[in-house]
Amino acid sequence: MVLCAYVTFDDPDGHDDERDLVLAAWREAGLEGRTERWDDPEADWSAYDAVVVRSVWDYCDRRAEFLAWTRRVERVARLLNPAAVLESNTDKTYLRDLGLPIVPTHWSSRDLPDHREYVVKPTVSASARDTIRTSDRAEATAFAAALEAAGRTPMVQPYLDMVEAEGETSLLYFNRRFSHAVRRSPMLAPGMTGVDNIRAQPRTPAPDQVELAEKVLAAIPQPLLYARIDLVRLPGGAPALIELELTEPYLYLRQVPGSAAAFAAALRELL
Repeated sequence: MVLCAYVTFDDPDGHDDERDLVLAAWREAGLEGRTERWDDPEADWSAYDAVVVRSVWDYCDRRAEFLAWTRRVERVARLLNPAAVLESNTDKTYLRDLGLPIVPTHWSSRDLPDHREYVVKPTVSASARDTIRTSDRAEATAFAAALEAAGRTPMVQPYLDMVEAEGETSLLYFNRRFSHAVRRSPMLAPGMTGVDNIRAQPRTPAPDQVELAEKVLAAIPQPLLYARIDLVRLPGGAPALIELELTEPYLYLRQVPGSAAAFAAALRELL
């Protein structure tokens, strides 16, 4: 039996509602899965054929510690996704290095461009934490400057009204093979919560979205068990990358029948 670790965090409120679904799909595929907390000092990572990073949703506050853990694990086990991928992907400055269409982004508190509304956030964050949406340029500047003063790199972007009409399109790939896509409502839309964001609807991506997603994947040379590519449309209608999720994305497995089995099959292929 192939033994795989499903890596999570100390989650007393049970936020990860995909874990049991994944573990059941692994069993069906002949993979034995065990839940491990990434920061458990008693965990024996060398006992696993694969260590699969999943709901490590506290890494943002402990990024250096988390990345040190990935390097330790990779010395004794197959880590998926690989440590180099996780290091790059946990700081959103990777977006400016891809050479692909992204939401226009200003990476400083100085000389902000003119936008009707601003979104300001740090490059290391998740689930809209430490993020503001404002039409006040002075407020956007001050928030970005406060991030810099705390040693964090700010991202200043225009708020795109189109996301409220069309939503964000997330394309899910397992072992670089397209699995499914969903429409997600933007987290900064009025009245939205994280729970609403999880309640996504299946969507068939448009050809131009698939084309961009494939280019994004091609820019990452390392093996990828999972990738979630979040796209929005710019005011002119062209798709742009808002985020490439390679660390701990929610996979929307409950929304699409068969997707958990596809995830398990991809893991078995990589092993």
